[in-house]
Amino acid sequence: MPSSVPRTAAVPALVAIALAAGLLAVAGPASAAETRIHGIQGTGRISPLVGTPVTDVPGIVTGVRTSGSRGFWIQDQAPDNNPATSEGIFVYTGSVPTVAVGDSVTVSGTVTEYVPGGAASGNQSLTQISSPKVTVVSSGSRVPAPVTISAKSVPATYAPKGNAAAGNSINGLRLKPRSYALDYYESLEGMNVRIGSSRVVGATDPYAELWVTVKPHENDSRRGGTVYGSYTSQNTGRLQVQQLAPAAERPFPAANVGDALTGTTEGPLDFNQFGGYTLVARTLGEITDRKLARETTRPQRDGELAVATYNVENLDPSDAQSKFDALASGVVHNLSSPDVVALEEIQDSTGAKDDGTVSAEETIKRFTAAISKAGGPSYAWRTIDPENNKDGGEPGGNIRQVFLYNPARVSFTDRPGGDATTATDVVRTKGRAALTLSPGRVDPANDAWTNSRKPLAAEFSFRGRPVFVVANHFASKGGDESLTSHHQPVNRSSEVQRLQQARTVNTFVKDILAVQRDADVLVLGDINDFEFSGTAKALSADGALYPAVKSLPAAERYSYVYQGNAQVLDQILTSPSITSGSFDYDSVHINAEFAEQNSDHDPQVLRFRP
Repeated sequence: MPSSVPRTAAVPALVAIALAAGLLAVAGPASAAETRIHGIQGTGRISPLVGTPVTDVPGIVTGVRTSGSRGFWIQDQAPDNNPATSEGIFVYTGSVPTVAVGDSVTVSGTVTEYVPGGAASGNQSLTQISSPKVTVVSSGSRVPAPVTISAKSVPATYAPKGNAAAGNSINGLRLKPRSYALDYYESLEGMNVRIGSSRVVGATDPYAELWVTVKPHENDSRRGGTVYGSYTSQNTGRLQVQQLAPAAERPFPAANVGDALTGTTEGPLDFNQFGGYTLVARTLGEITDRKLARETTRPQRDGELAVATYNVENLDPSDAQSKFDALASGVVHNLSSPDVVALEEIQDSTGAKDDGTVSAEETIKRFTAAISKAGGPSYAWRTIDPENNKDGGEPGGNIRQVFLYNPARVSFTDRPGGDATTATDVVRTKGRAALTLSPGRVDPANDAWTNSRKPLAAEFSFRGRPVFVVANHFASKGGDESLTSHHQPVNRSSEVQRLQQARTVNTFVKDILAVQRDADVLVLGDINDFEFSGTAKALSADGALYPAVKSLPAAERYSYVYQGNAQVLDQILTSPSITSGSFDYDSVHINAEFAEQNSDHDPQVLRFRP
């Protein structure tokens, strides 16, 4: 995952912030006798020698990276006694290094601060020596003993609060590695570290990375993950693991959540754009398979209506038939063929080809055929085609929500006239609420839906009782800063649009309830936000809806795994008539915890008696 930001770039904006706040003093040129790695690293995140030439910095090579951001790590054999100063540093060469692990070297160059992803990302910076001149003094030295990262060594508090005068940045603060996890990891930046046997909390991804936790019982899920349950509980034991150079005879292992990385994993501690602090393994432990199984939910009973939501990750006819078949099998066997399935990320019939096509008929027909072939019902479907390239997502793909329904169990109340730009409304008919358009879009002209998917509302009938379902795919978290940002608390800029979207949907639901107080309403889909978020609170405002995932034990509340945090993104929310009755909710874990995925989301299903 290369970055477009030059590795030789300094970070003047970050330095300026720290200087303006009086939190950093930049040193002048240092003599060779004075320059050691701990002096370069200093006691903060920004080197006190940033921008300064250094000469003959000694160290032992602890790791060599020959692809991507090429360079090598060195570590001083004569450490100081300050726990805040790292004894390791990355030397950025830009080309394949000519050194080997165990070489004793001296390095001359310029101290720089590199921000993976660029300053706009909000990421912390990596202190490095750039434009180096390297002298190999000897070879075959023993690598400095690793620092063991363990449950006892990592503090329980994630990060200090940023300095308000510096825009909530922590860059200028003195490190307190015994108090804060981010400070602890920063104090080891570039150093040779190790972890012992650890639990996998983020499955192996296509980039040969996985996530472990060194804290065995930190917010552990029922199936071995680490649950993200609040903005103040960041799961400090999480650490990303990569491998320096996977050998052809031993490729990077495929691991699922709950597996164990056993033995010793050892190598330099890096900081990168896609995960922050990362153990780049020179020596990688073994994966012990804990045999995690994909879940299956129970079938609905005769008097129960089963409604599900499933993000099928940019499904279109260019995908292999195996993906259609696997997703179909999930609907039939793992979800037990729900009566209604709201799908997100159904692309148009030509996929990402930007040719003006907006119809998804071929995509949907191919998927429903695969479901029938897998032994499922002959689902009928309803959707509304978006305007070309107006709903976000992959350019040309025109993703949208689609309702599948089993006509043998539930009927669709068709009220024609719905299109991409016309809003459905709520009216009273024979003493009950009804939609003017079914299917129809909810307030599609509202600015809340700019470059985002518009909600799809529909009216169904189950055993003669109307059921209103609103399928959603809220704006993504793109643009939010990572948990390892130098801003603490982090900036979550994407929430602004989701809050607007949530308020719009909440208003629509309240319009239904104003006409019919006991109306059965389900709001569901990829909400792209947590059950404790402002988005969820706005959706639920005034008691209009209840996030049904909260009915589950905390250890089971997740539908997505990101950077080792199992978290809620996909939700089903219920109106008071459903909430006050008997309902059964299940987050069906079939994708997010596995290295082999058919989608990156787990589907959700709710069963109730209308």
